[in-house]
This record gives sequence, structure tokens and C-alpha cells, in this order.
Amino acid sequence: MTETTLSPTQGEQQEIERANASGKQPVVFVHGLWLLDSSWDRWAALFEDAGYVAVTPGWPDDPLSVEEAHAHPEVFAGKSVGDVAAYQQMIIERLDRKPALIGHSFGGVLVQILAGRGLSAATCAVDPAPSRGVLPLPIAALKSASPVLANPANRHRAVTLTFDQFRFGFANAVSEDEARELYEQFHVAGSGIPLFQAAFANLNPATEVKAEKTRDDRGPMLVISGELDHQAPHAIAKATYDAQLRNEHFPTEFTEIPGRGHSLTIDSGWEEVARTCLDFISRFVK
Repeated sequence: MTETTLSPTQGEQQEIERANASGKQPVVFVHGLWLLDSSWDRWAALFEDAGYVAVTPGWPDDPLSVEEAHAHPEVFAGKSVGDVAAYQQMIIERLDRKPALIGHSFGGVLVQILAGRGLSAATCAVDPAPSRGVLPLPIAALKSASPVLANPANRHRAVTLTFDQFRFGFANAVSEDEARELYEQFHVAGSGIPLFQAAFANLNPATEVKAEKTRDDRGPMLVISGELDHQAPHAIAKATYDAQLRNEHFPTEFTEIPGRGHSLTIDSGWEEVARTCLDFISRFVK
């Protein structure tokens, strides 16, 4: 990634300036693969109603809308976990106050990486993808990742899921009608690199998919698991929590939300998950 790429979009810069001018505690929301920052819009409104100021950065070169993403899926290709972590760090370092971080899926890995760099006041990792040190790879997770991992050439491509693939990986815990609505409203192509990085993280000591867990400035952390998640099943979330428990300086907590799949941040039950994060964050930062 070039230095010129490491600058916020106009919209992100406006969010940064608004957050700094507000004097309020910022909360940064980090999306994962196959979604855009707009997937956090309802969360951002809820947190702002609670007195926080929301910042919802995209990944590098993210389109501004789902419609634009559908028209130009190729822009998602070639983005590694390290690229996205560097971009998110650039956003965070422009804030006057250390933010709370909330991330979903690969965003759940990214917020752990950023917290491990001392950049988070409190962190919620929702259905996090696996990182180095997280050993379980359940069959459901492998099947969910297979649209990308089945073809090594996908590492450098942008991959769009079919509805059936989205239904299995994201929306298995909602009705088919709701799954189709979510697919049409939120789904976009995703970079193939992060899935290959996660799949081989435990074989590569130099992997970018690695979070420092023991620093004395990591901050409090909550790991959330959707009980029925296929993309990031309970075993991955629980192993993530167990690994983060190595931090002796701050509390690390775990919550499983019954009956929920990987779409838990965007489906009709999103508010339960958002309020779980809000309750956790409000215990530590105002």
C-alpha cells in the first residue's frame, strides 16, 4: 500500500473532524468481508443516541454504495489484513481521543490487532474470523470459506458469493425471505487474500493475521459469538476468547447470543447485539 493510499476519504475525514469537534467518546466500527461500512448505520445511530460519536471507516478503496460495489467488484481485490489494519490505524490516529472499537467477522480480527497495538479504549469482537493462535477450523467454517479457498487463484481476486453461499455462511439463522433481503441490501464482493491468510495463519509465524494479546494497554475486550454461526462458529470465538485471556491487565469477557448466525449485526435482531456491545463499552468508557 502506498503512502498516498493511507489517507481518509472525504467522508471519513468529515467523520473524523465531526468526532473531534464533538468532544464525545468516539466508537469506531470496522466491517468485515462482503459488507460495507453502511452495514453499521443502525449501530452508529444507536450509539450516538447513547452519547457517543460514531466513526465508520471502510476498507481501502471501498465503494461508497452497494450499487457502486456491484458495478465495480474488482476494486475489492488485493486487500490484505495488513493493508486494512494499517488503514484503520491511520483513521484512529487522527482522532483526538482513543476510541472504543467494534468489529464483525474479519473486522473482529482487525479490532483485536488494533487493540494489541494499544489503540483501543475498549473492544468488541463480534463473530471474529480466526487469527494466529486460534486452532479450531470447524467443517462449517471451511464450507463457508470454500467459495474462496477452493481456487488458489482467488487469493488475488474479488469474490462475490452466490445467494446460496451467502445463505449458508451468513444467513442460515434467519428465514429465506430475510436472507434474500440481506443479500440484496448488504452483500458485496470481498478480497480473497484475508481468507487465505487466516487459513494458513498458524503455519506462518510472520502472518499479518496476528494480534498481540498481553500488552498493558490492550484495554477491556468482549468476544461475542452467535450460537448458530457457520462462518465463525462457537469453537473459533471461544478459542479467540481463551487466547485473549492471556492479558492480565484488563478484563476479557465472552458472550454467546442464542439462535443467531453470522448475519447477527445486520439482520432483524441486530439491536440485541448492538446493546450487548453498548452495555460492555459503557462500563469502561463514556
